[in-house]
Amino acid sequence: MDETLAKKLRILADAAKYDASCASSGAPKRAAGKDGLGSTTGAGICHAYTPDGRCISLLKILLTNYCLFDCAYCVNRRSSNVRRAKFSVDEVVTLTVEFYKRNYIEGLFLSSGIIKSPDHTMELLTRVAKKLRREHGFRGYIHLKSIPEASPWLIEEAGLYADRLSINLELPTEASLERLAPEKDGASIQGAMEQIGSRITEAKAERRRFSPAGQSTQVIVGADSTSDEALIRKSAHLYGTFGLKRVYYSAFSPIPDGSTILPLKAPPLQREHRLYQADWLIRYYEFSPDDVAEATEGGMFPLDVDPKLAWALKNRHHFPVDVNRADREMLLRVPGLGARAVDKIVKARRHTSLRLDDVARLTSGLKRARPFLIAADYRPTALTDRLDLRARLVEPAAQLSLF
Repeated sequence: MDETLAKKLRILADAAKYDASCASSGAPKRAAGKDGLGSTTGAGICHAYTPDGRCISLLKILLTNYCLFDCAYCVNRRSSNVRRAKFSVDEVVTLTVEFYKRNYIEGLFLSSGIIKSPDHTMELLTRVAKKLRREHGFRGYIHLKSIPEASPWLIEEAGLYADRLSINLELPTEASLERLAPEKDGASIQGAMEQIGSRITEAKAERRRFSPAGQSTQVIVGADSTSDEALIRKSAHLYGTFGLKRVYYSAFSPIPDGSTILPLKAPPLQREHRLYQADWLIRYYEFSPDDVAEATEGGMFPLDVDPKLAWALKNRHHFPVDVNRADREMLLRVPGLGARAVDKIVKARRHTSLRLDDVARLTSGLKRARPFLIAADYRPTALTDRLDLRARLVEPAAQLSLF
C-alpha cells in the first residue's frame, strides 16, 4: 500500500469509529462461487463474535470526513479543526478487495461526510458497492450508511447492492436536532426510513433482493437532555413503524473544540448498556414500552441494576412464579432467566417436574432468579419482601451480562 493511501486509511478509519451501527446479523448466506469473492455468514461483524465464538471483521471507513454540515456533536463537522481526507471510489474498492484477499475482513461498512450534495455523496457510496458486486464478484457483506436527504431513487439503487442500509437518527427529538444539528431534518430522516422499510417489505414479498439484512439506525445518548424512557419509547416507535432490525445507542463523546451547548462530560457507559438491555426487553422479552418505563426512576434507568430486575423489584406482587406452571411470558420477566433459558425450561418441564438444581443447569443467572421463582423442591421464604433484596442483587461494577 502506498504512503498516501495508508495515510487516508488511518484518518478515515479513525473518523468512522464513532458509528456503532455495524453488524451483519440477518444477512443472507452467500458462499463464494467459482467466480465470486468473499462470503457472508449471517452473523456478527465489526470485530463482533458469532454465536459459535468466531470473530468476524469488516473494513469500517468513511468515504470522506469532509462535510457540508456543522452538527455540534460531530467531530467531522464543517467547522472542526481535524485532518481531512477523501477516498476515491476505486481506492475503497481496491482496499476492500485487497484486505479480503489477505483474510483481514469479510465485508465493508462504508459511511461518509456530505460532500458537494447529498445526491453526489449517495451516488459515490452506491458506486462502491456496485463496482464490488459487478466488477469483482464480491459476495461479502456490505453495509452502506444512507444519506436521508438524497433522492429516493439513489437510495433504492443502493439497496440493490448493499446487504444493509442504515440512516442515523442522530438525536431522538426534533427539538434536539434543531438545536444541535439545524441543517438536518427529522422528517426527512424518518421519511427515508419509511421508504427503505417499504422497499424491504415489497422485495421480500416479491422474492427479490433489496437490503436483505434490513435497516438499522443510531442515536446519540447524552448529548441532550432526553431521558432513557423517551429514548426507549422512540426506539419502540421505530421498530413498530419502520421495521428496523436494530437501534444502536452511542454514548456522546466530548470532542476537541466542542460547542459550549454540549455537555462537558460523557454520560456513564453503563447508561448505554442499560439502554441496550431495555431495548432487548422490548425486542425479545415481550415487554411493552409502558412496562419498560416502569423500570425507570425519574425517566432514567438505574445504573446499579438491570431494567428487568428494576421492573421486578417494583412489581413484586407478580412473584414468585412457578417454573413448572407459569406461561412463557411470565417466565421471561424473571430476573436471571434469559430467553434461551426460558425456552429450555418450557421444553424440559414437558417431561419432568423441574427442581432448583435443574434450573441451575439451564441458566447461569440463578442467583438473581432465585428470589423470584418456585421449583418442585424450592419456594422462597418471603425473599421478595426483603427490604435489602435490591442491595443483595446489585451487579458487580465490571459485570455487563444480559439477563
